[in-house]
Amino acid sequence: MAKVEVYTTNYCPYCTRAKQLLDMKDVDYAEIDVSSDDAARIALVQKAQGRRTVPQIFINDKPIGGYDDMRALEDSGDLDKLLAE
Repeated sequence: MAKVEVYTTNYCPYCTRAKQLLDMKDVDYAEIDVSSDDAARIALVQKAQGRRTVPQIFINDKPIGGYDDMRALEDSGDLDKLLAE
């Protein structure tokens, strides 16, 4: 199964939706809460190639984008392919 990381904040409704979608698919993921962790936020921006918004989702260290991007992958059937890698 793929390595999945989700960068979140504790006040983000899209973060909640992203986690719900992964939970529904029974996917294990690491959640990195950047709500009040400046070092984690800096690491996120570097890893996400300058993007600052949350959630930022990575599958096997590949940037997927945010919830809408992951939902589009799910709707097209491509999310399962990425998760199977």
